[in-house]
Amino acid sequence: MDISRAERRTKRRERVIAAVGQSEANAALDLFELVELAWHDCYREITPPEEVIDEILLLSRGELSRLIAAAHLAVNDWRDTRVAADRWRGSSKSTE
Repeated sequence: MDISRAERRTKRRERVIAAVGQSEANAALDLFELVELAWHDCYREITPPEEVIDEILLLSRGELSRLIAAAHLAVNDWRDTRVAADRWRGSSKSTE
């Protein structure tokens, strides 16, 4: 079932707040709307898979500038985002 961009924004809000904080949440959600437009142009899909959204959020490490860089990487080649996220997950496990 297709849902609207506004519904996806609402659905993602809590995850975005958890990743970048309340003060940056609206800017981050605006960025995800731009990501959807670019994603559609590149991949002919309405939105990136939620796994890609999660990887973008992970790679942000709570910073809007890193979120922008991760979103750019994902639109250019989502597989690079997957590799970077897997690498980050691996490095964070080794420091626990």
